[in-house]
Amino acid sequence: MTTATRTERRPESPYGFSDLPDLLSLMTGAEKHGPAATSTLDVLWVLYDRVLRVSPQTVGAADRDRFLLSKGHGPMAYYAVLAAKGFLAPELLASFGGYDSPLGHHPDRLLVPGAEVGSGSLGHGLPLAVGTALGLRARALADPAVWVLIGDAEFDEGSNHEAVAFAGAAGLERLHVVAIDNSSATHGWRGGIAARFAAEGWSTETVDGRDHEALYRAFTAPHPGRPHAVVARVEPKNA
Repeated sequence: MTTATRTERRPESPYGFSDLPDLLSLMTGAEKHGPAATSTLDVLWVLYDRVLRVSPQTVGAADRDRFLLSKGHGPMAYYAVLAAKGFLAPELLASFGGYDSPLGHHPDRLLVPGAEVGSGSLGHGLPLAVGTALGLRARALADPAVWVLIGDAEFDEGSNHEAVAFAGAAGLERLHVVAIDNSSATHGWRGGIAARFAAEGWSTETVDGRDHEALYRAFTAPHPGRPHAVVARVEPKNA
């Protein structure tokens, strides 16, 4: 079953996208990772608001969708969206980065409700997502989707290329990658990031990472028999 055909009634939230800047403003410190937060904000909102089948009440359900934040540097946008959707108490945001706070400078799956993995080291998230998709297949859980958010600089790590090649060959249809392209990569790729996925048999889309409707269409595009990669282009990190 493709993502485009799956529906779930989502709990009402008192927060909308326009409230996210206020939630982000509650978190201070770690300014060096500010671009990592702002570059992911729109993607995270569209996923949690319209695509992912997971809620604060279903974080332990076997048939939930899995979202893995590989781009774990500067997780402020992630925390803000989780708070807006009821996974976290908004009051916790002010403790971001504090000694006793569950909201560290990199997410911790044991401390952050809804976080599937601890993240921060470049190149780990996509291989973990491949393993997650394989594990669900081995358990005959065909419905849950696996989503992983990566940054373009993570393609400087060889582990990601191995994961892309394996997932394409294995036909991991329930695996989805969102790659934030803010021109951070050291090397880059001829033809763009999407070409790297397409060469290994993935379905691909490249869209404006600030256009919510374009993101939603790309996220829900059918891709039978193949994993799916969406490249979300945003303004350059050092612009």
